[in-house]
Amino acid sequence: MDELIRRVGTAHPRPVLPPEGGEDDPGAFLDWLGEAIPLVGSLGITCMARDQDSLRWELALTPNLNDKGTGFGGSLAAQTTLLGWCWTTLWLRRRGYNRDVVVAEASQRFLAPVTGDYRLICRPEASGSSDVDASGAAGQGSAGQVGRETGAEAALEQRLAERGKGRIPLVQQLWCGDTLCLEARGDYAVLASEPPIAAR
Repeated sequence: MDELIRRVGTAHPRPVLPPEGGEDDPGAFLDWLGEAIPLVGSLGITCMARDQDSLRWELALTPNLNDKGTGFGGSLAAQTTLLGWCWTTLWLRRRGYNRDVVVAEASQRFLAPVTGDYRLICRPEASGSSDVDASGAAGQGSAGQVGRETGAEAALEQRLAERGKGRIPLVQQLWCGDTLCLEARGDYAVLASEPPIAAR
């Protein structure tokens, strides 16, 4: 058990990559994420699912309450940043890359109070946040077509092939019922060096 305790300055090993083109098991990935980033266990994530080019978390409000009994902005902002990191990491892992990802830039717009359990949805900026409805499903544009890469994804793929590193802009939306409460944007940098891998 002691080997699972995180230590300052020590990187946490990554799980073995799935077969190229394959998906990480969402439950196993969330378990690993909770070991790698101890804060994750306190965020209230109840479910993670991928739908075409979007990644969605379902979250409980209770662990994220502020003094007014609504969603705490600092917690919500941290969640949008982490969801973008997860989107990028999982995208890389499907393509056989085991790389470190860092957020380079992030911003949020708080639009309405969060008053109940909620959904966070992340997708590439190029697909347009307006193509996502309150359920997290893609609209009728190109973002809704199965297996079709967005311009942002294609650009990152090209930069990785040419330079071994790159960045991708992502957008996140927080929905409470049919109300859009928060929109966020982040640039995520994929570093050239490979982190340690654990055989798990």
